[in-house]
Amino acid sequence: MLLFLSPWLIGFFVFTLYPVLASLYYSFTHYDLLSTPRWIGPANYTFMFTKDPFFWTAVRNTAWIILWGVPLRIIVAVGTASLLVRPRRGVTVYRTMFFLPTLAPAVAAALAFVFLFNPTFGPINQILSGLGMKNTPLWFSSPTWAKPAILIIGIWGIGDAMVIFLAGLLDVPRQLYEAADIEGASRYQRWRHVTLPMISPVIFFTLVIGVIEGFQTFTEAYVANITESNGDVNGLGAPLQSLLFFTTRLYQVGWLRYQMGYASALAWLLLVITLICTLIILKTSSRWVFYQGGDTK
Repeated sequence: MLLFLSPWLIGFFVFTLYPVLASLYYSFTHYDLLSTPRWIGPANYTFMFTKDPFFWTAVRNTAWIILWGVPLRIIVAVGTASLLVRPRRGVTVYRTMFFLPTLAPAVAAALAFVFLFNPTFGPINQILSGLGMKNTPLWFSSPTWAKPAILIIGIWGIGDAMVIFLAGLLDVPRQLYEAADIEGASRYQRWRHVTLPMISPVIFFTLVIGVIEGFQTFTEAYVANITESNGDVNGLGAPLQSLLFFTTRLYQVGWLRYQMGYASALAWLLLVITLICTLIILKTSSRWVFYQGGDTK
């Protein structure tokens, strides 16, 4: 048995467990890839919370993208799935169209939106100008509009969440709606007391995945920064650090400045924060998640 498991075991210990434990050790050292790691204790963590001028900016930007992006993603996905749940002519085509953006590579999608959001010749601003808007948004060139532009990219790619909610809506027993109609329930009441509880496990799953992915926001911001700065990696986080997310800061420290010890400390803090947020959602889910055939978990 161990012989058959050995390829997986070797891969796990060499490529997963060892790097994880090594990064934990490096987080307590000064390590620049060129010299031998030097033990400095919790100095990296102390510097992170007290002296790093960009750490709290990255935390605020990441929290902003999660607090706005995750609820919007759920709301739009539920709304889209609700429109596509009823059988009608061409519904399969519409479902496919809404899902296709999910298949686009993240880098390609970000590049496309950088063009669409171009403040000078981008199609979106040209449409807004045609509709009478005088001061069109500067999007990735403005600290006010940069993060909303990231949100729009995320909402554009809600096809995966839409499919999950569509499956959840199709799984709601029809007899529950029939019983609600007999009781004289309005459309809102059917949604509030039948549909919403029955799809709450799907909302719970999407919420957990959305929070985890929110902490890992990187690609769209990185591509936007690189494109806007003509390939200058030193422009990460622009404009005015509005696109400096936790993972962007980690990339800056680790792969641009080779401060691998401090980058490891950032990575472990990110893991701990993500774990805490996930556990909070898990602990509170018993109050609002309903599972068919039983009480709330």
